Amino acid sequence: MMEYLSELKECTLCQWRCGVDRLKGEFGVCETGIPIVASKTLHPAPPKSLTIFMEGCNFRCLNCQNWDIAHSKCTGKNNFIEPRKLAIEGIEKINSYSGKRIGADRLFFSGGSPTPSIPYIERVVEEARKIEDIKVNFDTNGFMTKSSLKRVLDFTTSITFDIKAYHDDVHRAITGAPVKPVLRNAEYLVENAVDKLWEFRYLLIPGVNEEDVFHLSRFLSDIDEEVPLNFLAFRPNFVMENYRGVEKGELEKAVKKAKDAGLQNVSWSGLPGIKGNSTVLDQTRYTQPGAKIAGGIAEDKGCITHPRDCNSCTALKDCKIKRYEPSKKT
Repeated sequence: MMEYLSELKECTLCQWRCGVDRLKGEFGVCETGIPIVASKTLHPAPPKSLTIFMEGCNFRCLNCQNWDIAHSKCTGKNNFIEPRKLAIEGIEKINSYSGKRIGADRLFFSGGSPTPSIPYIERVVEEARKIEDIKVNFDTNGFMTKSSLKRVLDFTTSITFDIKAYHDDVHRAITGAPVKPVLRNAEYLVENAVDKLWEFRYLLIPGVNEEDVFHLSRFLSDIDEEVPLNFLAFRPNFVMENYRGVEKGELEKAVKKAKDAGLQNVSWSGLPGIKGNSTVLDQTRYTQPGAKIAGGIAEDKGCITHPRDCNSCTALKDCKIKRYEPSKKT
């Protein structure tokens, strides 16, 4: 295997610090082996780009929009692409008629989570910049070591940073992971490289993380009141495929809460109003009301560890959430 992937022999790229030998097929929480490109497509959403989706994710979110990429278990349906080959293809697509038509100006690495693929992405960017001084965006859930974050800052032009919740038990109920590293990295990014922050993104799930909006916004405004925060409209997906979508009024209310908390640059985007059902059985081993709802959904679908903590779960290799097959995708 290529030398630039040697650190995957004892992987500690994300905050789980699993230490598994991914090159020998050992799986940590993300269940990612060697870095695999799931898909690549020109995308007009800001920032306009060639978006490269990497397989695998170190979260196990109940609402995952890209569950087929995040939880594909690296079964080999996609092949490893040499970094130089991907770099050449990426530059060609950006400079193509279609790329110029949408105004694409960068490579955008997403997933799942691209964090388990950092060494590979570094090499792709290095090869691409041998051709031209291309911009690069990294889309993160924030759950990486500080060392990994510094590496990402070294090669990126912009960062889109998703924050799922502010309170720890809400974050755990949604993602299976603690929130502290995410908030730590958000603070570090703003304090040390705010010019690279495209925006913070917050997927607003009605009844689940609404009450966290003011607290998160106050946390961010205390660091820098001008940082951009965009509320994304929750759509029923994955384990939460039957839960209702967020309403326009709820998004507008979230924007007002964020501004009341001191943030100046707040917006929302997406498609609100998708019908569904919000009646669920609460999971009582959480503190926040929203966490009880999300925890109840997780438990109903087979999650056995509450509060959720994927790294310590005894069913990690047979996770009912990660193996879930939704009947629809919005």
